Amino acid sequence: MFTIEHEFDSTLVTLVDEGSPHLQEDISVNAFEDCVTLEQHDPVTDRLQRVTFSMRQLRDMAAALNLPEGSYRLEKGAPK
Repeated sequence: MFTIEHEFDSTLVTLVDEGSPHLQEDISVNAFEDCVTLEQHDPVTDRLQRVTFSMRQLRDMAAALNLPEGSYRLEKGAPK
């Protein structure tokens, strides 16, 4: 399950892990104009963990999910 909320300066997507016996904490994805952050509460340390992707890193990650093992460089203007 997931939710989508439009905030003042970002779009917030929350991913809720449901349906398995070992559930993970919710993941919040904040999409800003210049970066995207992923946040998840760590119950072991009781702290919020955050990863920040530049827009280029996010584009590369999206492409990597659909490619076989290897090393790649996406070129500007290349077909998707």
